[in-house]
Amino acid sequence: MALLSVDRVSKRYAIYGSLVSRIGSWFGASVMPVSEFWANREISFDVAPGEALALIGQNGAGKSTLLKMITGTVRPSSGRVAAHGRVSAILELGVGFNLELTGRQNIFHAGGLMGHSQAELERLAPQIEDFAEVGEHFDQPVRTYSSGMMARLAFALATATRPDILIIDEVLSVGDSYFQHKSFDRVRAFKEAGTAIILVTHGLADVRALCDRVILLDKGAVLKDGPPDEVVDYYNALIAERENAKLTIEQRRTKGGWLHSRSGSYEIVTETLDLLDRESRQPVATATVGQKLALKIRATANEDVPRLVVGVMLRDRTGHVVWGTNTWHTGDHIVDVRAGGRVEVNVAFTCTLGPGSYGLAVALSASDTHLEKNYEWQDNAIVFDVVNADRPYFIGTSELDADFTITKDLD
Repeated sequence: MALLSVDRVSKRYAIYGSLVSRIGSWFGASVMPVSEFWANREISFDVAPGEALALIGQNGAGKSTLLKMITGTVRPSSGRVAAHGRVSAILELGVGFNLELTGRQNIFHAGGLMGHSQAELERLAPQIEDFAEVGEHFDQPVRTYSSGMMARLAFALATATRPDILIIDEVLSVGDSYFQHKSFDRVRAFKEAGTAIILVTHGLADVRALCDRVILLDKGAVLKDGPPDEVVDYYNALIAERENAKLTIEQRRTKGGWLHSRSGSYEIVTETLDLLDRESRQPVATATVGQKLALKIRATANEDVPRLVVGVMLRDRTGHVVWGTNTWHTGDHIVDVRAGGRVEVNVAFTCTLGPGSYGLAVALSASDTHLEKNYEWQDNAIVFDVVNADRPYFIGTSELDADFTITKDLD
């Protein structure tokens, strides 16, 4: 059974010509609004126990309004939201906090609003203080807190006990990386224990790492719903498309499960992509740790290209970026490629990767970012495996040149 069901939910805001007209509409008077705005339209999804769902989209896409309807702070204009079990939500920093009260006092004030009893909060207060790690500020007014400290306290309170449904809106992007990692560890533990997670964030790496499913919202409606790699890659291409009117987006999934995404305006395109052994120049499908490799990129210009930047990015199977750079950052300038002209770029590297599967992305653009002029972007253009044939055993995605020095019988 789903812990959360959202069934054809819509939210309409009407704009009336006068205050009298608005008040009349509350009491059923037949008053036509001057205009209307739909923050959400016909959104449906279920979230099962232990499932993590991300809602992504540009500002104004309707994410926050949808979360407010799920938590009950805003009523839908149509549709139905059904939540089963205890819901804990962090929608905005400091919601429920009294800025004149101390952090400790707010535990009881805001915690009571969340439905916790006094006795329960007395029991939870030490662990909330410990997790928030705001030090002596715990007994100082919350108005003196930074946004990061506010996030720590809000998250520590909202997750003091494991809820059935946890909703987080952007809060984890505030504060230092240490607290972000600590918070995500707690969220992962809740997920493994059966909590349904709904996450709104612009941190797409977090989406890939945590979520089982992603919904892309655009202008209040569902634009795409699917696996994280598919939706995140589509979203990245969509952002570039809006900066470049001629852009097109293509996606297909290989037999091995890797998603190949291609987007661009195609003034210049890759003709061939080859991963080669650097010495034999033979194609490589499975590399060994320590093998010397070369990525050969050949591109053909369909139109004159005043400036070309070639980028390469390497991801592991989970979508985490292992490494990436481009010719803008390395200072290898490519200019004045004429229509019909060809360019070859060779990227030589040593395979210091750990055993596993990896995908190489290749980008052709006009600057250091594909948002300005995205000629062509291919995610997982080449997929290859890495095996450890002759090195000492190690784990992880990188081989370090580490040596152990052991000294015995120290005084």
